[in-house]
Amino acid sequence: MPSPRDFDELVKLFRLIGMRDPESWARSQATEGINQLHRALFLRQAWAAVVSDTDDSWMDIELGNAQEGAEHPFAGIGLALERLLSSGADRRDLNDLVRGMQARLLSRLCYLLEDPSADEPELQTLGWCLVETDDDEEPTCKSIGGLHESVLDMDPTGREMRPRTE
Repeated sequence: MPSPRDFDELVKLFRLIGMRDPESWARSQATEGINQLHRALFLRQAWAAVVSDTDDSWMDIELGNAQEGAEHPFAGIGLALERLLSSGADRRDLNDLVRGMQARLLSRLCYLLEDPSADEPELQTLGWCLVETDDDEEPTCKSIGGLHESVLDMDPTGREMRPRTE
């Protein structure tokens, strides 16, 4: 869907997706022409795939998956967790480690979406990008860029991946 251009409608949509300071995001889109709504929605959805700061229930799921058999894809996660926990590792520390690595991967993928940085000279002219789609879900010529610039801003904790202070 193309982004609305009306400031008030943009503010409403930025609020709907839970953005801090929705007016600032809307102003940027309305005055600078940057498709901030697409950027914010993509990053919100991407952050939803990163483990929560306060919920380590994913560990129990992974431990259960590993019990079903080591031949299953990703069973190594649960097997490694089992070894770490049995050796005294703290669940909160493991959660912070995994969350941090997932957020770092998200940041790197956002860079990769704009710049493949191929080392081979023969491949350096190849590229790709994330683009908006129209109402028929067909790609448009409007790229969704600068995602890496907002990855940390979009950390649901508001701490930009800094450690807890408690």
